[in-house]
Amino acid sequence: MEYTSPINRESIEVVVKLSEFGEKFAGQSGIVELMDDLGAALNENPDMIFMGGGNPAHLPEVESVFEQRLQAIMADPQQRHSLLGIYQSPQGEKSFRESLASFLRKQFDWAISAENIAVSNGSQSAFFVLFNMFAGTMTDGSHRHIHLPLAPEYLGYADSGLTQELFSATRPTIELLDNNQFKYHVDFANLNLSDDVGAMCVSRPTNPTGNVLTNDEIEHLDQLAQKHDIPLIIDGAYGLPFPSIIFNDVKPHWNSNTILALSLSKLGLPGARTGIIIARENIIQAYTNANTILSLACGNLGPAIAKSLFDDGEIVRLSQNHVAPFYRERAQQTVQWFNQALKDVPYRIHKPEGAIFLWLWFEGLPITSQELYERLKRRGVLIVPGHNFFVGINDDWAHKHECIRVSYAQDSDTVQQGVQIIAEEVCKAYSEA
Repeated sequence: MEYTSPINRESIEVVVKLSEFGEKFAGQSGIVELMDDLGAALNENPDMIFMGGGNPAHLPEVESVFEQRLQAIMADPQQRHSLLGIYQSPQGEKSFRESLASFLRKQFDWAISAENIAVSNGSQSAFFVLFNMFAGTMTDGSHRHIHLPLAPEYLGYADSGLTQELFSATRPTIELLDNNQFKYHVDFANLNLSDDVGAMCVSRPTNPTGNVLTNDEIEHLDQLAQKHDIPLIIDGAYGLPFPSIIFNDVKPHWNSNTILALSLSKLGLPGARTGIIIARENIIQAYTNANTILSLACGNLGPAIAKSLFDDGEIVRLSQNHVAPFYRERAQQTVQWFNQALKDVPYRIHKPEGAIFLWLWFEGLPITSQELYERLKRRGVLIVPGHNFFVGINDDWAHKHECIRVSYAQDSDTVQQGVQIIAEEVCKAYSEA
């Protein structure tokens, strides 16, 4: 692959020759397209109805707490210097990790300390390290995979492997529900973990569908992981214990064979780029060594703001009283708007159990979800086409091209307008077939 770029006004071009790494990571992918659209929508084209990415909603009550915390930090010379003028450990600032460990011990009686916790510059970078630690080309020359037991799964995983075909996946079973809804379940009957699986990974709630794996499903996956001597990675960016964007009654899960990844982004701090990894100490040490090479140190802003929230437990109040209720109510309202707008076409909505998205399935859609995405983009509405999320499923399953992910985090008038335009384009696609 060669890249050309103009270097002066006469448009003289220089050819950039890339390595295999460069060709893989400098090329186009679903996550690159998504983030390009996010940047354009939020920063360059404010009129675009952005229902694509995972940017959280603007919650004044939550942002007020962050503002107060920042003001307190900036008013204290010592805290201000610690925030702005000191490299913290690549494992993350120690007092923050101690506060978080204490919080988790009190809340869930988990046997962890600060040495079980590492901080990352966002969850995306953490998963890049974790996936390539456990899968890819092994020291004996063999190749191992990260297995996704419930696809569709987060599109940001897809291109994170240093080697090709890093992921394998199991197709879900589909339970049809009343009121034009459905739900994916792990198909344990066909979940066969071979010797070339290095770890399993699930997001809970699942991005993109809002599915929440049941306690029984998580326990079953944990048992399988321990039986095969591989870790179970749980991506809890939207889940428990914070920001708690889960609409049904489930319990958080962690043990010494589990790697739990958390984030401050969906709490309302995406710009702080703060991910959190909770795992047994030897995994944390391995991650920290890799993070030192890749990032040198972790950012200070997120831990500085959040530390006091763990000290006094306020993070629970913010999550349960403000963050989760907002998304629960908005999910219900957006489902109602889609039900009204889509009544003339075959559609189903995945039962909304968490996260900040709806996952729509248009069975027999005459066009692909990618073409629907392009049509909607021309009309000023951004969604994400569904095929990007079926990481590790490489067959020709038509269902992959019949689904879209829609965010409902923007203000209600904008979301309602976007729903109407989506419905118009879907109805038009069916009518033209």
